[in-house]
Amino acid sequence: MKNFLLVVLAALLLTNAAPAQTNPVQDVLQSQRALIEKSSRRSIGPAIDAIVSSGLPQMQEVLEAWRAKDMWQRKSDGFFFAAKKNSDGTYALQSFDSGASVGDFAKSDLKQLKPNSGIRAMIATALVQFQLTDPDISKRSEALDSIARDSEAALLAPLRASIAAETDPDLLVRKIRLNHLMTMTYDADTASRVEAINNMAGDLGVDYRGTLNPLLSTKIEITDIGDVPDANIATDLRPGTENFSRQTAYEILVAAQLAPPEVTVDARDAALEANIVAGRVGGLPVAQLSTEIKRNAAYDTLVTDGLAAPRITATDIDESLAKHRFFEVYAEPSAEVTTAAKAALAKSQSRVAVSQAVDLGLDALSLASIYFLAAIGLAITFGVMGVINMAHGEFIMLGAYTGYVVQLFIPNHTLSILVAVPLAFAVTFAAGVALERLVIRWLYHRPLETLLATFGVSIALQQLAKNIFGTQARPLTSPAWLDGAWAINDVIAISYIRIAIFILALLFFCLFLFIMKRTRLGLETRAATQNPRMAASMGINTDRVNMLTFGLGSGIAGIAGVAIGLFAKVTSEMGGDYIVQSFMTVVVGGVGNIWGTLAGAMMIGGFQKGVEWLNPSNTLAAQTYMIIFIIIFIQFRPRGIIALKGRAAGD
Repeated sequence: MKNFLLVVLAALLLTNAAPAQTNPVQDVLQSQRALIEKSSRRSIGPAIDAIVSSGLPQMQEVLEAWRAKDMWQRKSDGFFFAAKKNSDGTYALQSFDSGASVGDFAKSDLKQLKPNSGIRAMIATALVQFQLTDPDISKRSEALDSIARDSEAALLAPLRASIAAETDPDLLVRKIRLNHLMTMTYDADTASRVEAINNMAGDLGVDYRGTLNPLLSTKIEITDIGDVPDANIATDLRPGTENFSRQTAYEILVAAQLAPPEVTVDARDAALEANIVAGRVGGLPVAQLSTEIKRNAAYDTLVTDGLAAPRITATDIDESLAKHRFFEVYAEPSAEVTTAAKAALAKSQSRVAVSQAVDLGLDALSLASIYFLAAIGLAITFGVMGVINMAHGEFIMLGAYTGYVVQLFIPNHTLSILVAVPLAFAVTFAAGVALERLVIRWLYHRPLETLLATFGVSIALQQLAKNIFGTQARPLTSPAWLDGAWAINDVIAISYIRIAIFILALLFFCLFLFIMKRTRLGLETRAATQNPRMAASMGINTDRVNMLTFGLGSGIAGIAGVAIGLFAKVTSEMGGDYIVQSFMTVVVGGVGNIWGTLAGAMMIGGFQKGVEWLNPSNTLAAQTYMIIFIIIFIQFRPRGIIALKGRAAGD
């Protein structure tokens, strides 16, 4: 008996000496077990708040597992664990407190927590406080994205605390910016809010303007005639002014149930119908209610008999308005904040207007580059040679299809474009030489016949393209380094493809000037076009010069097709989208002058973009107004912007 007592005593001593095993993370989760199990977006908030406010370092892992649907509940005791599926179909449970393995369990013994998208969004917001200082830069970036998407006052303090320890310069800039934006809205100190607003005054960011706009949102408050609301007043509204009509003021009173509603025509007629007795209403036969005067009289009788609500007269409206005052008040209670916000927003809007003008100018320059690139070949065949080539658009189409075929054999988009550009020139150069040899050479100085013949050729080339490639648009993919856009700020941006086309147009402009001014072909071309007989007598083969010149213009059109195909659809009809603009560019700029072609492209591109900016919902209107403008322009300057001088002009 004595030995037994000693054993019991020793066991008690050992039990008291062993430290109690604690599971603080599990304790927090169990305290919120009912809400977690219910998994309702409306009620889950307190559970997430309890997890965050516990301050336990493991809670980030808990929230991440919960959001990723990797948190499971053991059915036997209701405990929560992280779980991973084993190869045999069982699940390995891991303790949130110690990270130790708890064992493998069958799926039937567990319940997976599957939060919906709303709960996952709330968990993501809660995770921000942990992720702002996470060693993983991607998680810190994700946290900033979450704050920018769904900010709240509770996140301002942890955001500020994380700024000093931020090592990545890009994330540091983002954190400082978010700190300013959140300070404007959530900081309790008015001076700090005003300072943050002034520090970013004139900023073009959409997020900045989006933060200022709610500070300047207003609502209308109504008081008795002698009272003033205890609020940040924006405007004292006076009924009957230009921006606040009497009718609008009275409708506000009616909505606030401070005045009886007006009786509409429909309400009057409905009351008359409801009170028809034996073919009469309001003392009048129904057959006589064919005029408004009769219907109003019958209705007034119903009012006298207490069967309808009285009509509201102008005098009634005046009396109701005379009893009340109307104020537009800011939702933001601080006058200092709204004053700073108004000034900052006005400065930003001024800079936005300037940036929009610059952006419009870049769009116009981009469009002008496209028109110039499409028209530069026509400037040779029509402007220099005087040949009306209606198949010029189809040479553009041939160049685009050449680029498409090259990409079928060369999957590397950069290499394929490098191959497609000279190949498109060669293909369309050959097509142009063939057209000149077979058709054009027999029709020089016969413009009508040339127009009809080349128009027939254009139709034949379109049909040939349809037979080969079909009617479906074909892709001409640009290299990866041309994807995206160069964003100067939140307003000004231009795609890299447009920049490349602008550079290409500039290169061909310089190339054309070099050929025409510095090469033998250019000298012979100018001589042959100005005075072919004199050129022939000087030993120039005018027939060969015409062939090469026409081929050069056609080849440049093929290169333009490759460039245009990078952003426009490649179809058999694509040439028709540019032939009209090409002719207009050459004619407006001045026939036979490359500088005039450049000026014409700038004018047409700028005018079209200006009309589209004034009427953005109707691009067809821009085309119509542009043609009208050109018709009027030609009436006053028939030789174009830069007219030829000398003998060529006389021809």
